[in-house]
Amino acid sequence: MFKSILVPFDGSQGAEAALAKAAELAGLCGAELTLLTVYRHHSLLEASMHVVQAGQPDNLDDIMRSHAKQVAEHGKALAAARGVSAPRAFVKGGPVARSITGFATEHGHDLIVIGSRGLGSLEGVLLGSVSHKVTSLAEPPVLVV
Repeated sequence: MFKSILVPFDGSQGAEAALAKAAELAGLCGAELTLLTVYRHHSLLEASMHVVQAGQPDNLDDIMRSHAKQVAEHGKALAAARGVSAPRAFVKGGPVARSITGFATEHGHDLIVIGSRGLGSLEGVLLGSVSHKVTSLAEPPVLVV
């Protein structure tokens, strides 16, 4: 049925629900499970307004990437706790929906399992949710949980 499942993971309750469903499917199909955490790059203007805190990198993208790595590792641990053998986790910067669908195509995933609600901002309300964008852009089937 499915050989390679991608779960976009932002640490939200919706992402955790999607991960639980993907872990169940991976167990039933013997599929590999990959998590992807995407962080949004910030403009130079946004970065220039960032207040640097002691002990943190001065580049906002570095801070976002570091946080995304922590979120991805947390998701990987949750997948392993649900019985997924050798889950993989990746971090990518860029526009969220396009990064997800591009990653799925590039790595040959044959299913994307995504939460219906994530940690979106006002942008999600104005432009449509990430899950909605992923369903319209993705080549493989998308299961929205």
